[in-house]
Amino acid sequence: MHVTRLDARGLRRFADVSLLPAPGINLITGENGAGKTSLLEALHLMAYGRSFRGRVRDGLIRSGDPALEVFVEWQELRRDQRRKAGLRHSGQDWVGRLDGASVSQLGELCAALAVVSFEPGSHSLITGPGEIRRRYLDWGLFHVEHDFTPLWRRYTRALKQRNALLKARARDGQLDAWDRELSESGEPLSRRRQQYLDELQPRFAALAAELAPGLGSIRLDYVPGWRREEFPLADALLLARERDQQQGFTSVGPHRADWRIGYGAIPGREALSRGQAKLVALVALLAQAEQHAQVQGEWPVIALDDLASELDRRHQRRVLERLIASRAQVFITGTEAPPALAEMDVEIARFHVEHGNLKPE
Repeated sequence: MHVTRLDARGLRRFADVSLLPAPGINLITGENGAGKTSLLEALHLMAYGRSFRGRVRDGLIRSGDPALEVFVEWQELRRDQRRKAGLRHSGQDWVGRLDGASVSQLGELCAALAVVSFEPGSHSLITGPGEIRRRYLDWGLFHVEHDFTPLWRRYTRALKQRNALLKARARDGQLDAWDRELSESGEPLSRRRQQYLDELQPRFAALAAELAPGLGSIRLDYVPGWRREEFPLADALLLARERDQQQGFTSVGPHRADWRIGYGAIPGREALSRGQAKLVALVALLAQAEQHAQVQGEWPVIALDDLASELDRRHQRRVLERLIASRAQVFITGTEAPPALAEMDVEIARFHVEHGNLKPE
């Protein structure tokens, strides 16, 4: 998957910007605050429906502009198909188009363009709340199992209905139907996540051994959100009903799921350093990208924000060598070329951001 064009209007410092990237390594340099990261945010927005820095209304739209507009064209190599998508987002409302047709769900855009982003906040995948790790699993499943999206939507819709009834102090009879709906969609949803994590395990372990050998052997454990080994979800919902009625929300189910990492060289609950957490997050993201490539027949787009400040030279080189060998399209930002990249004999498309303008070098 190679992006061939990225246009944006009303994007932070950019009134209007256009990028025509190469299929290999693309290096975007500029001073701090010049807007390098904003270009990666635009790609991430199209692929995830939000910036990796937060919501659209939290500063992604250029001051004084009513909305942000992003247009992306890309080539799907496995099907030799050129695709395009556009999104106009005001921070409250959005309008999107995919291959010339309007879309009713933002997820339709997100499922079309696959982007994996590593940025300064990526360590939260390891150290942050469970919601981030659930999104990680669901992103992978959205892209490799086409019937996962309706299953996920079915569960999410049933959860909203049940929570609304709980807040309204509904009777048991009204909750029975939604308990059944949650169970029928939640059980297969949980199995899909478990299977996906199990399939990631060998890639995750191999990458961890290469990039973070000091952590020892790696084990991934799925936490389903209820005591699945003891009860089916239907029973767990019934057992928790009185408590849920008192609290006004559903306390068990796949929406409370998580996954954990066991490290052979770190006993008990000893915390990772920030640097170790970044490396493990990078391992997770690269493992997911490799899994995507195996199933889909092509790599997702890889976005590495401020790589030089996130990884030392040795780890930069290892990551870059792996990505170059994969023939993935890679976007790298920094105030200058990362030291490891500068040492490598590889063709690089270079761009520079200055005073709200982007120019090829």
